[in-house]
Amino acid sequence: MNALLAIGVIVLVLNILFSLSLVFIERKDPTTTWAWLLILIILPGFGFMLYLLLGQNLSRQKIFKEKIQIDENKKRDLSSRYIVNTNSHDGGERFFDLRKMNFNHSGAQYTTNNDVTVYVNGVDKFKQLIEDIKNAKYYIHVEYYIFRNDCLGKVIIEELTKKAKSGLEVRLLTDSMGSHTLTKRALKQYLNAGGKFAIFFPGILPHINTRINYRNHRKIVVIDGEYGYVGGFNVGKEYINKDPKVGFWRDTHVRIQGEAVNDLNERFLLDWCYASGEEIEDYKKYLSGGLHEVGDVGIQIVTSGPDHEEEYIRNGYIKLINNAKKNVYLETPYLVPDLPILEALKISALSGVDVRIIIPGNPDHFFMKWATSSYIGELLNAGIKMYNYENGFIHAKTIVADSSVVTIGTANMDIRSFKLNFEVNAFIYDERIAKELESQFMKDIESSEEITIESHANRSIYLRIKESIVRLVSPIL
Repeated sequence: MNALLAIGVIVLVLNILFSLSLVFIERKDPTTTWAWLLILIILPGFGFMLYLLLGQNLSRQKIFKEKIQIDENKKRDLSSRYIVNTNSHDGGERFFDLRKMNFNHSGAQYTTNNDVTVYVNGVDKFKQLIEDIKNAKYYIHVEYYIFRNDCLGKVIIEELTKKAKSGLEVRLLTDSMGSHTLTKRALKQYLNAGGKFAIFFPGILPHINTRINYRNHRKIVVIDGEYGYVGGFNVGKEYINKDPKVGFWRDTHVRIQGEAVNDLNERFLLDWCYASGEEIEDYKKYLSGGLHEVGDVGIQIVTSGPDHEEEYIRNGYIKLINNAKKNVYLETPYLVPDLPILEALKISALSGVDVRIIIPGNPDHFFMKWATSSYIGELLNAGIKMYNYENGFIHAKTIVADSSVVTIGTANMDIRSFKLNFEVNAFIYDERIAKELESQFMKDIESSEEITIESHANRSIYLRIKESIVRLVSPIL
């Protein structure tokens, strides 16, 4: 009995210490603080173990201080990489202030010598990607959050191995959590052929990673500085519709030619040099995109992550939504908005803008359905139209506004993407691309079921209770 009492006292003291740390030392934003305080109170033993693994912020400053310094040093090496096209290209001139904000806020260059191909089916995207890998002449840079060692992953690794064996520089960067099944043993032939491999934030010990909360969610491929890929598709059989449990995987990805490829490559090189420790002497050979005319699509590549105080992509989303005059069409697999995003969506709809949102009818995480559902009532009451996608799973992260501008990338409409994940999005200022995405959005609506105020109001009491609980902790999901 005395031992149990002593353990209880220790747990109580630890809870108090962690609570004081949250409020007075780490100074998280209030919503996150209250969420963690709730966890510590409800789960006094398990709660502070979760906090040590996922919530504590003290080591984060040390981790990212080092990364920021490395990034800044590399950016100086990359600063003279090429001349940015600053002509008067329209590309949605009304969104000039969005472009200006992205540049002033995050340093995102605006380039116009670009061509873009949109992919909404993984079969088509990976067919073209593999073809581009086969045709590569100088180097291949690959970065994915999830890279599985399955039927698709093995084909890509095999092609990368062939290229490495033929003398090309091939670099593969994966996230320690998302790609934990891709081991060096599975990459033995690739590594023996001269291919390079690095893991972003690897664990100190196998299956133990205190930095698991900070995930490199980016998906970037750059080939010869000529082609760049960015979007929602990872590497795995489900992304080419070969997982019977998932069915059709609806996602959005873009293949870019032109100057913006340099910006994707810069982001890759910054991530690569940090994760691998490799010292690259000559960056210019990797930054040659846009040397010849390929198109007139305006693009900004915006990146964000927990190594910065500001949430660059989130703020770009808000500015895009606030600027829209006619319509905002949004697709996201996870809808857990913070207050600024929530208010931007509601104010836009209340101003007469046609705001529509498509979310998965069958989310891949059960608790995300509860979290998202807790926001639906507010959005519907503001006049926003919402739809559950029913033809498989929708993983696209896109916003298109006023037939003028679209953002496509890796950032979900949730607090994790805004605050904790390393993300990358392409902001594309072009009527042709915007109208193509609008048309696809309408096709997706045909495969969706509208969520009405009446149907949402008829959900069970049990579901409402789960929503309320999950909503309280949504800032830390």
